[in-house]
Amino acid sequence: MSVESAGSEALEDPIAYFLQDMTYHGKSERTRSAYERVLRRFERFLSDPSRNPSGSQTPVAEATHRDCMAWIHSLRQADVADSTIATYASYLHRFYAYLAQVGAFESNPMALVIEEMDERIDTNPSRREISLTEMREFLSAIAHPLDHAVVATLLKTGMRVGELCNLDLRDVALGGSTPITAVSSGRVTTRPQLDGRGTSLYVSSEPSAGDVVAGEQRSASNKRKRSTVVPLDEELEMVLRRWLAIRPAARSAAEPLFVSTSGSWGSRLTPDMVHHLVEGHASDAGWHRPGGGAEENVTPHYFRHFFTTHLRDRTGDRGIVKYLRGDVGGDIIDTYTHNWGDRVRETYEAHIYSLY
Repeated sequence: MSVESAGSEALEDPIAYFLQDMTYHGKSERTRSAYERVLRRFERFLSDPSRNPSGSQTPVAEATHRDCMAWIHSLRQADVADSTIATYASYLHRFYAYLAQVGAFESNPMALVIEEMDERIDTNPSRREISLTEMREFLSAIAHPLDHAVVATLLKTGMRVGELCNLDLRDVALGGSTPITAVSSGRVTTRPQLDGRGTSLYVSSEPSAGDVVAGEQRSASNKRKRSTVVPLDEELEMVLRRWLAIRPAARSAAEPLFVSTSGSWGSRLTPDMVHHLVEGHASDAGWHRPGGGAEENVTPHYFRHFFTTHLRDRTGDRGIVKYLRGDVGGDIIDTYTHNWGDRVRETYEAHIYSLY
């Protein structure tokens, strides 16, 4: 793999170039620092002839899938947790995929590695164990309609924070009349993908940070392999109706589903806002402390883990859970969406846990 020109100059430091583009895409300093730590660690591995497969110093731009697999193997030998290895692999995969997409690299050597890696839904088995009863008590203590709706949506759908922030009113289909002024006045039309699907949410695979979608530049990315229609049960429909009944007028014509009710009144929620509100409630419950790791602290991503673990154990169907999470490609989509009512919705409604 060789480095092509990016603009008029060849890339002397592909990692620095990637990190700079992350800045342009609106990624936080925390996110950029995490990527840099992982990518520089991989770079050091490649530069050490005694460790990498080629036995010589290998530039990042010339790494092969074998180099990437060897690095993953070295992490396992160093007793790095499986969840951390999965995160590191995803960072490296995104790095190579992005630079290949913009034409700086010829290909993505991590694409094959990701396919060959053991697919495990439960990527962090060392996380804090919270029972369903405890989670119900936690949710019941959240009185604010926005905070309550955000946490309930994360718990009931397993979606990522960025995906939640990118939801618009057009992505929501509720049964009967919907208490949304914008909808009733005709300014918002529900997506055609939701027609005939009942009460559902549409989670698109398309938005990326920096993209302009429905006339609004987005600050968060969706990371789904395919767009997904996620069923809503009666509980989540009730929660969303309560939120929509008091939702402030949005500043954006895109009509975000979740908007701020504080200093940024009416603006689309950002991942930082969601992290802040979740961590505040988690701190009140004794589930979060400054400096605590993922195995201790409850963050928005914890709810994805909770959803995955409980729904997988209840259904015994990894395929449907992976579909709902947006972690699958065409094979699972073709299997489970040709008859929505018989498989995905019925399975979801029969097994989704009650939060009230």
